[in-house]
Amino acid sequence: MAKVKLDPMTKRDLVGYGEFPPNPEWPGDAAVAVNFNLNVEGGGEATLANGDDGSEGMLNDIGVPAVSARRVPLVESVFEYGSRRGVWRVLDVFRDFSVKVSVLGVARALEQNPGLARAFTERGHEIVSHGYRWIDYGAVPMTVEREHIRRAIEIITNITGTPPVGWMTGRPGPNTRWLLVETGTFLYDRDSLADELPYWVRVGDKPHLVIPYSYEANDNRFNENSGFSTADDFFRYMRDAFDLLYREGSNGSPKLLSIGLHDRLIGRPGRCGGLIKLLEHMRSFDRVWFCRGIDIAQHWHSKFPMQIGDSLLRRRRSHR
Repeated sequence: MAKVKLDPMTKRDLVGYGEFPPNPEWPGDAAVAVNFNLNVEGGGEATLANGDDGSEGMLNDIGVPAVSARRVPLVESVFEYGSRRGVWRVLDVFRDFSVKVSVLGVARALEQNPGLARAFTERGHEIVSHGYRWIDYGAVPMTVEREHIRRAIEIITNITGTPPVGWMTGRPGPNTRWLLVETGTFLYDRDSLADELPYWVRVGDKPHLVIPYSYEANDNRFNENSGFSTADDFFRYMRDAFDLLYREGSNGSPKLLSIGLHDRLIGRPGRCGGLIKLLEHMRSFDRVWFCRGIDIAQHWHSKFPMQIGDSLLRRRRSHR
């Protein structure tokens, strides 16, 4: 078992699992675990309509910078496209390939489109709380962030009937993980880009599971054509990532491929074909575990439960 380390939001860990990561023992002896994450943020972004000081300048796809003290209807319409049209296209693609995903849902967005939130759960997808608002919490006071976490849990629970067990702020602050653990609600969070396997941290006197996310294996590179210009660009990049991790897994070191998607980005018709090609490619392999965050968390809690004081050395040796 791995030693539970200090929360990396306050203390850095540059070592991780080291040269020999543990075998995660994925279900079905899978060579790779693939977790798709669909971000649903429209309605939770910065806008005067939400009481903010200006418009949204991040990932708005059209290159319009944040504008202070006024609404920018064209930017707002980009986010509206995601929840009005793009998300349904992406959901239908995943339905066609029988893949369940993690929906990273901003609570403020979901409360304005509750029918969509219910459709996620009806189709078997997991709703991970993506915070109450899609904002940077780095400088948000602890009292405000605590209230936002409470409201996010309440909104998702009221709409779906089930509280979220996963969390992804996206732009966390130094207090975020402490506040999550304080609620006693969450099995895991996704606010890390640090690894390709889940890992445990210590938050106060409690162990807490972190399942790494990715801003690299992510359709955010479509934003303003900053990395991906075509559907094939997306497909080739994600295919290469999958192929390498599958090779490593086949050689005895399975990993997690976490892929980030956005309804307003990959949901465009000129881009979504890349997702279809990727799923066709992945489905041509055996020993692939398509999973949601909750599936990974339950697997890790069951296979590798953590107790404060567990030996990291003993864990590594037991998995080599």
